[in-house]
Amino acid sequence: MEFLGTTQLASYCSTKKSCLFPDLAPTSTTKDTYQSYCLPGYRYLSSQRPGLLRKVVSVPPSSDKQFNHPRPPPTVLPALRSSLHARYSTHDWHHTNMVQLKGFEASRCRAGRLNADSMRLMQNKDQLTYQMQEDSRRNLGERISNIDFWRSELTYELECLLKETQALETTKKRLECAVDEMQGPLKVALECLYHREKRKGIDLVHDDVEKNLIKEVDVFKDCQEILTKLAQKITQQLGINRNAQHALEQDLSDKNSAHFIDEKCFNLRNTSDSISFYHGVEKADGTVSVPATWAKYSEDNIRCSQHARANSVKLREDAEFGLESASEEMWNHFLSTNLAFNNRIAEVANAKNKLQAQLAKILQEIFQTEDTIMLLERSIKAKEYPLKVAQTRLEGRTRRPNIELCRDAPQFQLVTEVYTIDDTLQTLKRCLQEAHDTLQMLILNKSELEHEISVKANSFFIDRKCMDMRKVFPSTPRLIGYT
Repeated sequence: MEFLGTTQLASYCSTKKSCLFPDLAPTSTTKDTYQSYCLPGYRYLSSQRPGLLRKVVSVPPSSDKQFNHPRPPPTVLPALRSSLHARYSTHDWHHTNMVQLKGFEASRCRAGRLNADSMRLMQNKDQLTYQMQEDSRRNLGERISNIDFWRSELTYELECLLKETQALETTKKRLECAVDEMQGPLKVALECLYHREKRKGIDLVHDDVEKNLIKEVDVFKDCQEILTKLAQKITQQLGINRNAQHALEQDLSDKNSAHFIDEKCFNLRNTSDSISFYHGVEKADGTVSVPATWAKYSEDNIRCSQHARANSVKLREDAEFGLESASEEMWNHFLSTNLAFNNRIAEVANAKNKLQAQLAKILQEIFQTEDTIMLLERSIKAKEYPLKVAQTRLEGRTRRPNIELCRDAPQFQLVTEVYTIDDTLQTLKRCLQEAHDTLQMLILNKSELEHEISVKANSFFIDRKCMDMRKVFPSTPRLIGYT
């Protein structure tokens, strides 16, 4: 007999079945497979409780053919055989251990899977959170780019509108000045008519001079009326321009505020100090527009401003044409009346008037030629920097190492750019030289005209008494509104 806890000296295990891994289902038909027990592998009965715990040794089946010696007797005392019904079999013991091991292994596997799933979930959610934050940051960046685009468009349009409004105001002042300048010649013409009424006898005739004076008065009044109406239209257009300017400035101010806010949001990071929780803010939608209506609002403002600028340009062109037409017409009538007054003046007087008109044109042409020379010089100066840039790029690309010294598209483009700019400079310089030559010719013509006018002034002096009242007449710049 062996006591529980002592060393097993000998045990029998079948060669086909392992003792460590017995079958999962019990094969014993004895009462040792009952389910009521306190500890796994041990059973205590209420009617009989042995003092010693015995270990039940499973007896191998008699059909095993590997052993020829007789089956060994059981290791329990005959007196204790009656308590065998309170024991569990070795198979039950192994089965219980196996179940427990499998249960523990399953728990450990579940815990391992849970840990792995948790780590995977945290990684996925971290990646998702990071990606969502990057997407939001990218969207904010795109939004800032869109706002910058519309800000530049609005700023450009506002600058153009301000320039156009300023030009329109200048045109209005020119119209008002031109109307005021016409008042003087009108009074002179009316006084000439009044003085001619004092003629007596046969001289009191309706001659060409009187006809020209009456027509001149009508022309002055018609020109004043036309220019006054243009000034009124310009006043109305200035109000429209100011409304468009106000809309552009308001939109631009809103864009600046939105740009500041979105840029501040774009620069926020997880480590920023100004971040905080605002619970429920995602549920409140305070937006009033969508990207389409948002862009359309600025586009409508720009289109309205462009329409106002187009009308303003049309008005300025009409005003410019009206001023030039009025000035030309008044000058024509003025010259016609003077020619009628000087009907009996010799060819010298007529030549003098033509030389004066030509001198005014020459002076204007000299002024324009000087402006052209200045613009050409500026243009030539401005082309030097692009040429320097292109040549510097070519020089820098010559230092590319080894096989990188390639005649690629940028190389061809840079070479073409250098030749083009150089050809442009040569063309501009030739044009500048021609302008200088023309200016010299105009200055020479001016000197010759002034000399001829001074020569004929002495011959013309006799008839100046008849022209004393008409000798003062607004110049062409004053008639078109320049002061």
